[in-house]
Amino acid sequence: MPSGRCDRASIRARGRSLVDDTSALHRSWRPRLCAGRDHRGLPERLFPARDPRVKRSGFVSPAPEARAALDRELLDWMAEPEWQRDETRFETLALGVFAHQFHHCPPYARFAEARGCTPERVTDWREIPPVPTGAFKEVALRGFSSAETVKTFRTSGTSGQKRGALHLDTLALYEASLLASLETLLVPDRRSKSAEGGQSEPIHIRVLAPSATEMPESSLSHMFETFVAKFGSRASGFDIVEGHLCIESLIEHLQHAQESGEPVLLCGTAFSFVHLLEKLGPQGREFCCPPGSRLMETGGFKGQSREMPAADLYAGLERLLGISPSHMVNQYGMTELGSQFYDSVWIDPEGPRRKIGPPWTRVRLLDPETGLEVKPGEPGMVVIYDLANSGSVAAIQTADLGRAVPAPGGGPTGFEILGRRPGAEARGCSIAADEMLGTDA
Repeated sequence: MPSGRCDRASIRARGRSLVDDTSALHRSWRPRLCAGRDHRGLPERLFPARDPRVKRSGFVSPAPEARAALDRELLDWMAEPEWQRDETRFETLALGVFAHQFHHCPPYARFAEARGCTPERVTDWREIPPVPTGAFKEVALRGFSSAETVKTFRTSGTSGQKRGALHLDTLALYEASLLASLETLLVPDRRSKSAEGGQSEPIHIRVLAPSATEMPESSLSHMFETFVAKFGSRASGFDIVEGHLCIESLIEHLQHAQESGEPVLLCGTAFSFVHLLEKLGPQGREFCCPPGSRLMETGGFKGQSREMPAADLYAGLERLLGISPSHMVNQYGMTELGSQFYDSVWIDPEGPRRKIGPPWTRVRLLDPETGLEVKPGEPGMVVIYDLANSGSVAAIQTADLGRAVPAPGGGPTGFEILGRRPGAEARGCSIAADEMLGTDA
């Protein structure tokens, strides 16, 4: 790890009194920043001009190789066969990532300075100030030049809407994180077989979403394409083409799986599966997918014109596909993040269903008014710290409400999503899918 002013030992040596000072600054700034909740003028309020009285060395770090060292540490962590939740490891890396982002992303540095948060003051990862997701619509939050950008993902929306953007100068961390999470939380049996020295067979994956070729700015399409390329069999592919659900092709693949006994993995947005039910339900079609088959859906259960409770969707899909709800996994993610969270049903089938993330992430649930953590069991604003976002901003304040879900018996604590905060705009891939497939319903 790079040495310097963010070195863990030197930071701790400054004393715990700084923690109380920084927490007080967080609280004192919050009312002014949250007043009115009007997003007009967002960049000026969130990223004010730097106070010339504040002395620091500038935005360029004296150690430009620090980011590469951090990324190597993170890639090594992501490659480990067994996830280890190491608090010291996470905090050391988180403080290093914050220092890099503070020095190389001027808008974020101004945002952090306005809250009294600098690498010299921040001594705990919980003190790293999270940026609201709305800020990704207003400014380019990246710690590198625009010329170094290799990929930009944008949030869902129409051409007339302002869309958030995640800029990347490398896909290495992004893809390593998503593949590690998918393998651990969706197909852990594959990882177990590999760890035992066995040969893992490719997976028959059908995706109810457009390919990355059709939607190059969609992080979800990129995730699916990366997953299929890494783990998919030759029979894998995408069943939404040019905005249409290719129902006959999907039927053929489901019939093949049923007849061959080869498990199938179906992936897509929640409302793509709603449209599948609406297409095949009236026909009385039913399939019996082989044991080991599973389904992953994402994007929520609210469409542009209607809502469908998760229980109703899962019950309908069980009747249609013969896949038990215990083999259906919901993913929670967003364009602004480099990592995703999945239901715990495959790694802890006996425990309560809850969202679990990789060990290089942390989730806090905060009171929207005070910024303090809520009591166990109470709803709070979901704030995510994701070290896979080393080139952008690692601390993200979402517009979602969640609640912690502890696991009996010492399993990992997770969380559940309760919905959007009141007044938050509707967004997400599921709504985009509902709009896109609406003419096919």
